[in-house]
Amino acid sequence: MGEWVGVAIALLSSALGGTAAAITRYLVGNADPVTLAILRWGIGFGCLLPTALLLKVKWPPRHDWFAVALLGICFFGLFFVLYNIAISFTTAARASLALATLPLHTMMVGALLGVEPLTMRKTLGVCIAILGVFAALASGLSSAPAGAWRGELIMTGAVMCMAFYNVLSRPFMQRSSALGFLTVGMGSGAAALVLVGALTGSFAVLGHLTPPQWIAGICLGVGGGALAFILWMMALQRATPTRVASTMTINPLAAGVLAALLVGEPITASLVVGLVAVFAGIWIATTEMAKA
Repeated sequence: MGEWVGVAIALLSSALGGTAAAITRYLVGNADPVTLAILRWGIGFGCLLPTALLLKVKWPPRHDWFAVALLGICFFGLFFVLYNIAISFTTAARASLALATLPLHTMMVGALLGVEPLTMRKTLGVCIAILGVFAALASGLSSAPAGAWRGELIMTGAVMCMAFYNVLSRPFMQRSSALGFLTVGMGSGAAALVLVGALTGSFAVLGHLTPPQWIAGICLGVGGGALAFILWMMALQRATPTRVASTMTINPLAAGVLAALLVGEPITASLVVGLVAVFAGIWIATTEMAKA
């Protein structure tokens, strides 16, 4: 029963991640990628740090801090700048569909680094899901924004970065706590973004945001930043990583629904077919591990 509670929590986390993509799409015309990342992780860290202190979490040991901070800068800094750039070129649903292949990328990286063997069944699942994504993105070209392929290509590269983060983070998380590791990493990424924002003038953009845009930015930081990742850590404590990661398939659905309401993006049949293919591929790839 505890396993399925973890999956349910992960579904909520992934849905919040999908809505964050739609909110980012809503804001991207008024703020540059660095400003959006500062909003999301600055506000997210502001919520996360008091929570970690209140719960008296176990922090990473001193000799791990540099590596944890570096991982945080690469993920919460570099990855999400690329994420925001990607969404500026394509729709939230299409970008999230590419993001939904994260568990499959993680499996491949795990096999590449010798952490987890890639069996024939996993390989089949990877191929089905990735072909489904390509088919959905290609069949929806007529309704996609001009140059949408650029956003999806950037998102694919960003997802690979996130997959390496997932695999490399595990030993550091095991030596501290999930929330302690997350807080240090997110704080490091937010600090790096603030420094870049100060040097590039991205902070000036914040002064031009309207009240509705500020409300959207706060929702992005609280929901898509702090709450989504706290729930993700809670899910990992109750369910296996592969089952938790498989809930990413809900991400493009949530993104598509909210983006349709916020910016009028269409939900096409090709996106639904792609989502089904991603889910099928992940199910094939992960059921073998569930039996082990």
